[in-house]
Amino acid sequence: MPDTTTLTSLPFDRTPFESLLKRRVFFTESFEIYRKATNFNGDNKGLYDYGPPGCALQANIVDAWRKHFVLEEDMLELDCTMLTPEEVFKTSGHVEKFADWMCKDPITGDYLRADHLVESVLEGRLDGDRRARSLAIEKEEKAGSDSKKNKLKAKDVEAMRLDDPTKQEYEEILAKIDNYDGPELGELIKRLNIRNPNSNNPVLPPIPFNLMFKTSIGPSAAASAYLRPETAQSQFVNFRKLLEYNQNQMPFASASIGKAFRNEIAPRSGLLRVREFLLAEIEHFVDPDGGKKHEKFEEVREVELRLLDRETQLAGQTDLRIMMIGEAVKQRIVDNETLGYFLARVRLFLQKLGVSMEKLRFRQHLANEMAHYATDCWDAELLTSYGWIECVGCADRSVYDLTVHAKRTGEALVVREPLAEPLEVEEWQAMLDKKKLGPKFRKDAKTIEDAIAALSQTALESAAATLEKEEKITLRLSDSHSDITLSTDLITISQVTRLEHTREYTPNVIEPSFGIGRILYSLLEHVYWHREGDVARGVLSLPPSIAPTKVLLVPLSAQPAFLPILRTLSRKLRALGISSRIDDSSATIGKRYSRNDELGTPFGVTVDFESVKDGSVTLRERDGMRQVRSSQEGVVEAIVRLVAGLETWEDVESRLPAFGVE
Repeated sequence: MPDTTTLTSLPFDRTPFESLLKRRVFFTESFEIYRKATNFNGDNKGLYDYGPPGCALQANIVDAWRKHFVLEEDMLELDCTMLTPEEVFKTSGHVEKFADWMCKDPITGDYLRADHLVESVLEGRLDGDRRARSLAIEKEEKAGSDSKKNKLKAKDVEAMRLDDPTKQEYEEILAKIDNYDGPELGELIKRLNIRNPNSNNPVLPPIPFNLMFKTSIGPSAAASAYLRPETAQSQFVNFRKLLEYNQNQMPFASASIGKAFRNEIAPRSGLLRVREFLLAEIEHFVDPDGGKKHEKFEEVREVELRLLDRETQLAGQTDLRIMMIGEAVKQRIVDNETLGYFLARVRLFLQKLGVSMEKLRFRQHLANEMAHYATDCWDAELLTSYGWIECVGCADRSVYDLTVHAKRTGEALVVREPLAEPLEVEEWQAMLDKKKLGPKFRKDAKTIEDAIAALSQTALESAAATLEKEEKITLRLSDSHSDITLSTDLITISQVTRLEHTREYTPNVIEPSFGIGRILYSLLEHVYWHREGDVARGVLSLPPSIAPTKVLLVPLSAQPAFLPILRTLSRKLRALGISSRIDDSSATIGKRYSRNDELGTPFGVTVDFESVKDGSVTLRERDGMRQVRSSQEGVVEAIVRLVAGLETWEDVESRLPAFGVE
């Protein structure tokens, strides 16, 4: 593959790339024949099917993820239902808060995501300004040229020009676009005269749109439910069982891989914004005391990350801070070791997949874009032809999820650890006279007991002072109840000392969440290139470990004597778990290899007349098209070691004789 530093400096031509993906069926729009026949509207967009190479690539990425995280970190994997009762998402806050801001074009009926609308229009204006400045320079340098570019009317060029303060404002808005809430986006849309790019119509003010798909369970349709937008909640509600399975040892992590669903306002950009997608999520449960240390942090301390922190974004800048994660945690740019550990592990995982490190950055969430459950969050973003794309989110969810589920269900989602020495604890305790409480309040008695039990130590101390002074306290149960007054004959509140033999705490949660489809698409852009001078000869330089097919087996011609050798090689490779494919078509050897370069197949084995004589075969490497020759056993051994990452192609060339030049 050409030097990636050269590739990153060149504009990415999406046309031949998308043609390759479509022609080789990496993925395709779902129900495409119906889309053509019945004119599906925009509401049916954002649904995709993976073809054979895309399916294999996705499976290999997931396999690499399991080995890198689940196996390496000894995680507890779950496979949970995609249907979730409404009450669970009410408790987690998703029903109320899992929303994006949406604008509507009142004339065409188009729905537009507000932040994307502002982003696309301002980027378009900045692009126009750059083009206008470029044309002005070109006109000065090539006075009198009849170039088509110079045939633009002077007034049209001038209309695209932005004055310096406006240009600076647009750039600052784009740098912190994720920090604007709905009213702020509405103000920007109005003040900057931002319209629907498809119609040039003004749009209505932004309103929140919940992204979850609602459904019902059972024939009566009385039980409301949602298709999950994440796998996390099932992991949280199973926390107690996981803790017991882990023999009550902390810290530990659970993991889950499965489909998630989000009713995107305006799906776009292929696999980058879809309504059904594969998520791989980790919930790492950690003791909040001690600064959220991680026992393996020293192993990653010197991993270098490219960071775009919150302060830089709020200053309207996008400059990256390149530093080792150990230094980033020391300076509290990244809050704690556990969060830093997973950021480094995410970087190493993406590097293993073949992602360009020059096109990877970690961006810290701004306050307004933070999910309702998060106290801090960093996104691993990959640069594509569509811009920077969030592919992995690493959030510190603190105690939010376990706390709200415990409060709603009454289940103790806590860790209890025996103390080496008993600890004296002073606390406020409330005692109710239940013999009097029941007859007086009847059906409300249990509600009163629960309300008193839920009072914090601070609230109990305040209530004790009120009770001593006024000989009564007033309790607000809920909006549906009147205030309840309890006098000293019904309740007493006093401070007591007790011995505590166990420590009880609610774990904090660090969550790395991986969008597999986004990673897959971004990776394909990063590894795509074409042979010099021939855009039709596209190549996907996928690492051998995740390539859909590892080996192409090709006979030199249609000689019957070649077939037994091909079958033997295929059988040996399959037995070793290495996917291979025989191409015995009538196309030339070069054409057959070229077709498989497009699929990312890293190695090729050619069977020829020498193979019949002495059993030797040639082994070809995809990117450099170099070849070596050896016995079948020697070539198979080399393939096994190359796919496992135990050898590089240079290692193979150093011990096996070179063969010809392609």
